[in-house]
Amino acid sequence: MTKRQHDLLHLLSRAERASARRLQSVLGGFDCSLEAWRVLDLLTDGQGHTMTALAEHAFLPAPTLTKLVDQLVDRNLVYRRADPADRRRVLVALTPRGVDHGRQVSSAVRADRARWAASLSEADEADLADLLHRLTEALGDAVTVGAAVREAGRAR
Repeated sequence: MTKRQHDLLHLLSRAERASARRLQSVLGGFDCSLEAWRVLDLLTDGQGHTMTALAEHAFLPAPTLTKLVDQLVDRNLVYRRADPADRRRVLVALTPRGVDHGRQVSSAVRADRARWAASLSEADEADLADLLHRLTEALGDAVTVGAAVREAGRAR
């Protein structure tokens, strides 16, 4: 691995960890974990979402998401209901209390983001978003390619 590659991986890790720590410090004032915020953030669109959609958005395995949703139900922030399009599926949606809580948390997150993002121009933000999106796609493809190579090796 070249120094440039190592530096990039190190910088990506540092940026992810720093952003997660900073976000968690904001969320902590609302007794909200990073994972719970990701779930609440998706639900703020006012539509119910399936557990699969929530798991993907929150980057959580299904059993962990189930425990998290149980905790959010206990706190009266979300509720479960049958999907009218497919009664076998369950949708999760915000309660009125969850809507209020989500607004407060989102407002605090936006305010904090405005503070640190002030050092970036709109063009910088757009470039960074584009680069991260492209990197994510490339890494996703690399995982798929790597899995296919491993499977081909096992088949021999």
